Amino acid sequence: MNYIISEIAEKILNAKSNEIFINLDLNRTDKKEKVFIDFERRIAKFPEGEVEFNILQKISKDKNHIYFIKDGNVFKAAIARDGYYKLVPTLPPTIEINGIRMHRTKEFNPYEDTLNKINSVNIKKGEKVLDTCMGLGYTAIEARKRGAEVITIEKNPNVLELAKINPYSRELFEEGIKIILGDAFDVIKNFNDEEFDVVIHDPPRFSLAGHLYSEEFYKEIFRVLKPGGRLFHYVGNPGKKYRGRDLQRGVMERLRSVGFVNVKKVEDALGVVAKKPEL
Repeated sequence: MNYIISEIAEKILNAKSNEIFINLDLNRTDKKEKVFIDFERRIAKFPEGEVEFNILQKISKDKNHIYFIKDGNVFKAAIARDGYYKLVPTLPPTIEINGIRMHRTKEFNPYEDTLNKINSVNIKKGEKVLDTCMGLGYTAIEARKRGAEVITIEKNPNVLELAKINPYSRELFEEGIKIILGDAFDVIKNFNDEEFDVVIHDPPRFSLAGHLYSEEFYKEIFRVLKPGGRLFHYVGNPGKKYRGRDLQRGVMERLRSVGFVNVKKVEDALGVVAKKPEL
């Protein structure tokens, strides 16, 4: 697939010669490909197909979407089904669901956000990792790069479909990562006791998925972790309240109540780390 965002469309429309070499994979690599511009027919010929100038003009004015060319047709990387899901042209992209972004994009880009989470639990080669809320899979991919065996869970088939479109998610579908479609609250019950070395829990906001912040779910995380196993739990802005309650404090109290120790805040990652006691 070739990917087009507003800046790329502008460069092509403003080209002075009939050939331009440009990156078409959202800067995932340094590769530049040739786009031939037919000024007479008012089309641009990409490796994946032809695009009319009037379509490029529309894309050039849309800074909020990613477009891609597949089988000679142009598509918006968005799904209007059970809500509105789209890839946002941050680099790497993030997902936006009904106006809510799934990564922080102000202080950090989505990759830096992922690293902050991963680094907090120091994943080692040969460990087994459970990633409870896949999204675009950046956490699972980074854990795999560090030599871990990874199982990742995604509840929403629309999110999985966008991950298949996103060039930065390609490694998610390679060997070493297993994807399970379902609600982590239910799926986790199918795993064995003490199966994982690390759990990375990056749920949607509390108002959308309160059950993933519950003591019942934390008991399951505790159960599937090996003695000495580590947990990272994304919570959100420190001190942020939901219906008058301090979310982060409540999370830390519930984690301690089910048996976790060394429960600490991780400010850069806007989350909490915890450990299952050694035997």
